[in-house]
Amino acid sequence: MIADRIKQLREQNNYTQTYIAKSLGVTRSCVNAWEMGISVPSTQYIVELAQFFHVSTDFLLGVNSTVTVSVSGLDDADIALVQNLVNHLKNLKKI
Repeated sequence: MIADRIKQLREQNNYTQTYIAKSLGVTRSCVNAWEMGISVPSTQYIVELAQFFHVSTDFLLGVNSTVTVSVSGLDDADIALVQNLVNHLKNLKKI
């Protein structure tokens, strides 16, 4: 599960394995092994990956599917727009 989440988040953000490896101070082959499910990141790297991708550790581990979106730096109107968009997309899924 964590392997799929790491790869999914990397691809969604258009990051290379090399970029993630350099950012976390590990080798590219280490990131590749995580994505392939050959090895599992240590607790330290699970936390670092969550911070890097701006998701919760629960999301990375597959405990829940809730993703947190940071709205820091946005004004009230922008935050309302983000909330409206999320609600709109949720309503589309109900149809």
